[in-house]
Amino acid sequence: MVEEEGFRRYVAHIILWIGIAIVAFPVYLAFIASTQDNAVIANGQMSLLPGGHFLETYYQTIFVGTSGSTREPVGNMMLNSLVMALLIAVGKIAISIISAYAIVYFRFPFRMPIFWLIFITLMLPVEVRIYPTYKIVADLHMLDSYAGLSLPLIASATATLLFRQFFMTVPDELLEASRIDGAGPFRFFWDTLLPLSRTNMAALFVILFILGWNQYLWPLLITTRDDMQTIQIGIRKMITTTDALTEWPIVMATAVLAMLPPVFVVVVMQKLFVRGLVETEKSWLTSPCATSARPIPAASRPSRASTSMSATDSSACWSAPPAAASPRCCAWSRDSKRSPAARSTSAAESSTRSSPPIATSRWCSRTTRSIRI
Repeated sequence: MVEEEGFRRYVAHIILWIGIAIVAFPVYLAFIASTQDNAVIANGQMSLLPGGHFLETYYQTIFVGTSGSTREPVGNMMLNSLVMALLIAVGKIAISIISAYAIVYFRFPFRMPIFWLIFITLMLPVEVRIYPTYKIVADLHMLDSYAGLSLPLIASATATLLFRQFFMTVPDELLEASRIDGAGPFRFFWDTLLPLSRTNMAALFVILFILGWNQYLWPLLITTRDDMQTIQIGIRKMITTTDALTEWPIVMATAVLAMLPPVFVVVVMQKLFVRGLVETEKSWLTSPCATSARPIPAASRPSRASTSMSATDSSACWSAPPAAASPRCCAWSRDSKRSPAARSTSAAESSTRSSPPIATSRWCSRTTRSIRI
């Protein structure tokens, strides 16, 4: 039995190495071609060993550019792609997490229709709305600019959905403890939800950064100057279809350089990326808040009775001190989504509880950022 298990492991490793070789060989071939002479590649006599033009080719690629199709250095193209990818990734995460926070934790008219309207935008990719988007960008004079490259791609219904589903799994006790401690909506969002969402933001950042880096169609439409073109457009322009001889060493060097930023992001954020995708339990229970709680006197206990409230009462709930909190102040939270029977049962249980309720101290609310995910 042990020998059979060892044989299976040996076969699995062989299959794994074969897959790695299949994926890595084109990258190795591109690197070898970037060190060869252009005439050798054109004649089909390229060897599988590195040539002697490594420094010359990469210096010309990064700082000079090609002599035919485009004279823009690849370093400037990579900078344009990097700025666009960062703006898209950070902008998508910022807008999505704020919109998901509003949808989950606040009650306002047409909350769920607005969420489904955001979700429906998944059926409208850039290719479908390309003409009206281009018209708006052109009318706003954002052609050949970083704003024109990033702003039309900055909204994300997928990220909003993911953050919404994560916020719905955050325990209500954290919300109640923050309110009892006098925290407002921004304080609860900044000190509690953002640290808990760190792994989710890291996983989304990796995906969205690669998505922004690989954009081709939209930058092709709105960039007319060579100094604003991205790395993907530059590679396409380097491969000429006329009688001119394509400078294959520079093309291959550009392809190798274009792979480095996404690979760097994946390698650096690999642990957070994996944890953000597969983690099922949050270790917020091991935070300092769990060990630095204090009982609240009976006179200072906020009422747990949950009743319906209007959309204008939610801001007053945050501003009211814990001891003077209105019985309607808990209706803004996700407790309001429970059935009336469940809310009544919860209120009855809390009112007949013999032990005093627990709330975190001021120190605990300030150190929520140290929560380990």
